[in-house]
Order: sequence, then structure tokens, then C-alpha cells
Amino acid sequence: MEKKDNFSNQAHLYAKYRPEYPDELYEFIFSKVQHFSSVWDCATGNGQVASVLAKYFSQVEATDISAKQIENAFTADNIHYAVQFAEKTDFQNQSFDLITVGQALHWFQLDDFFNEVKRVLKPDGVFTAWCYGLNSVNPEIDEITRYFYHNIVGPFWDKERMHIEKKYESISFPFPEIVTRHFHYKAEWTADEYLGYLSTWSSVQHYIKNKNTNPVELISKRIIDQWGSNKRMVLFPIHLKLVCL
Repeated sequence: MEKKDNFSNQAHLYAKYRPEYPDELYEFIFSKVQHFSSVWDCATGNGQVASVLAKYFSQVEATDISAKQIENAFTADNIHYAVQFAEKTDFQNQSFDLITVGQALHWFQLDDFFNEVKRVLKPDGVFTAWCYGLNSVNPEIDEITRYFYHNIVGPFWDKERMHIEKKYESISFPFPEIVTRHFHYKAEWTADEYLGYLSTWSSVQHYIKNKNTNPVELISKRIIDQWGSNKRMVLFPIHLKLVCL
């Protein structure tokens, strides 16, 4: 099965700079879960979500197609990492009380993945997936970021990015969905941390591969000048989909 792996090359950056998710998001998800025995964190990346799930579930299975991502992952006694495709795993039928996918569903072969969800989720289990959209800081920095997003690295986004731009509303879920609420993640970052985050974008990596130069350098001075030496609040809107079988 051929799959895109857009994050192995910058796995160390991903582990260092990717946004976390707010407690309110997890609290909402857990309020819908009936049992806390086993959970599958699919496309776990650096184990960002798995590290939280490990505090609540007896056993966490965390999978990703990138061995390099897993090498940079958070470890815990009750987390088992494995390199596996999302669409075809070696898990037993009806294994999980919860299945999570953070900022990755748009990369999957969706029909095959949803069939796998149906196979490995318990009859009363919960499946949830979420993504975060383009962040905001202030009008001046946002203008630079949006120019960078659309005009500099815009041609280098994969076509799957449009699912995030449409807040996953473009994905048809073959399950009855539960009405969710809006969430935001707030981070306090320096200019260097913000530029580090921009460097994790898959479009930036495609640009580097194509042009052999880092496009973040084209805007770094403008960002730093606008940012100043203090930390600033960076706001990420989070869009959540959740279903109960």
C-alpha cells in the first residue's frame, strides 16, 4: 500500500514545535467514552495524543507509518508503538473503546480506514478525529503568515489540505455524528518558536525538496520585527468530529 509520509524528514521539529491540544478537548471526548480499557491512537506521530491517553486508559496502541516519528515519541509503560498503516492493522476485531486521530485523517484512504474502524472498535466504542486550522496572532503577523501560506508555499500543499480548510466538513463519515463544540488551543511562543512551527508544515518540506532552500527564511525577518522579544499568544481553532457506535 503506497502512502504519503510527509513528516519523517522533520520528525525532530515536529516533536519540538507542533501545537498541543487543550484539556477541554480531551474532557469532551472522554465524556462520551463508556470504558477506559483500550484505545488506539492512529497516526500518533510523536505520541502527543498517546501521552495524554496513557493517563486514562489501561492500554494505548499508538501507530504511525513513520518510524522516525515514533523514534521521537513520548514513552510510557502502557503505550505500545508500532509502524502500521491506518487502513490495515493487525489488531483483533472489536479491540478498542476509543479510536483517536489528531491532525491526520485527511491523509488516509478514507473508505478503507473507516472499514478498519468498524472492525476494531467495540460495539459501544467512540471514534473521534480532529484538525486545527490556520492560526492567528495579531493582524500584522497574520497578514505575513497568510501571504506565506497562500502565495509562497501555497502551490506546495498536498490536495488533502483542503479537508482542513473545510474543517473536515468535506469528509463523509459513515457513522451517525454527535454534535460537538468549538475548541481552541492557545500557545505562548517566541518568534523563533513560531518560525520553528512553520518549518514543520508539509508544504515547507515540499518547497525545500523542490527548490533546495527554506521558504521560512523569506519571511523570518518580517516575523521577528513584528514579534519583538516577548512571547505572544498564538491561537489555533480546532475542529472536532466524533461518533459513537
